Amino acid sequence: MNNNLCNKSIYDVLKERDLIKQITFEEEFKELVSKEKVHVYLGIDPTADSIHIGHFIPLMMLSYFQKCGHTPIILIGGGTAFIGDPSGKTDMRQMLSKEQISKNVDNIIKQVSKFISFEGENAAIIVNNADWILDLNYMDFIRTYGIYFNVNRMLAAECFKQRMEKGLTFFELNYMLMQSHDFLKLFENHNCKVEIGGDDQWSNMLAGVELIRKIHQNGSFCLTCPLLLNSEGKKMGKTVNGALWLDEKKTSPYDFYQYFRNIADSEVYDVLRMLTFLPMDEVKRLSSLQGSDINEAKKIAAFEITKLVHGKEAAILVQNTATALFENNNNSANMPTVEINKNLSGLDNGIYLVDALIACNLVTSKSQARTLIEQGGISVNDLKITDSKYVIDFTDFKDNFVVIKKGKKIFIKLVLN
Repeated sequence: MNNNLCNKSIYDVLKERDLIKQITFEEEFKELVSKEKVHVYLGIDPTADSIHIGHFIPLMMLSYFQKCGHTPIILIGGGTAFIGDPSGKTDMRQMLSKEQISKNVDNIIKQVSKFISFEGENAAIIVNNADWILDLNYMDFIRTYGIYFNVNRMLAAECFKQRMEKGLTFFELNYMLMQSHDFLKLFENHNCKVEIGGDDQWSNMLAGVELIRKIHQNGSFCLTCPLLLNSEGKKMGKTVNGALWLDEKKTSPYDFYQYFRNIADSEVYDVLRMLTFLPMDEVKRLSSLQGSDINEAKKIAAFEITKLVHGKEAAILVQNTATALFENNNNSANMPTVEINKNLSGLDNGIYLVDALIACNLVTSKSQARTLIEQGGISVNDLKITDSKYVIDFTDFKDNFVVIKKGKKIFIKLVLN
């Protein structure tokens, strides 16, 4: 997949887009990647059946490495998922069964292939650490590698701080050793010298670099990408229904597009430089637009990101849908559609609006629905509703549907079946 993006070093490409947050042995790394093509790995634990927006930037970084001729390795944490990374967590992660982990692995591999190629001269490699972790003899492992880890330093690591407040288990403390061991295995088996990840992984990644250098006295490196933050300094990607997933069954392409279409003006630059492949000259031009013109930049950002995740055809469809809704008198032809059963509320003449909002995934609870209605945030067929006990009468379903509007920008075509 070397499309010769880089007539310059991958280091320069990442720096231009400000995609490096922290890096080890920076000058040594610059020299390495300017002289040779390397193997670089990103670890993803299959703790869910989809990756989310938090994985997006590391995958973009990995894609840039590949476009510059380096070889990506995706390490699926089928083994470490049995422990669960405690980084940044206040509670212990839920333990998953082998069957759950296996299903999650299959889904994640499909999603990752949208960012990197498994064909060509520097085709990406997939490995699963379950292949070596699940058969480890613990006494052999701890005798061989435990001597390289200082417990005082481990407990001071940023990744453990939040868990320390409630009580870090010894089970979780092993995660740093396991992740470091992963890097060592890839170094020894694939000559992999670089690990990348989100900035919340810095402590774990640093431990892996140190382990390799202690054992082999040879070059290993890690670099983290910045977290994607909104204008309030909080992680982007949180919606009323939870995380912004890359699986269309969990977050529809339309909702995905609309999320980025509705970002704040101040977020345009970061979204364009971090989540699209647009040249930096174009990123700077678009993000410098003023007034209503900045909306064009948001449309381009939403289209480019949706195209990358869901494909060009889906991106065109949702863009046309949004245009029809917001610029062409709320045309319902391509409006997101939800089908519901006539017996949803158990009424003979209609359905409760509260039940309809939950069925449309516009809210997560009846109490949230009632509050939204009473505050004037919901309309049915352009009629604003403030009665939380409102019933949508079956006679309101013209041509078998009604249009529910949340706020100014979210429309759902509700169809009876």
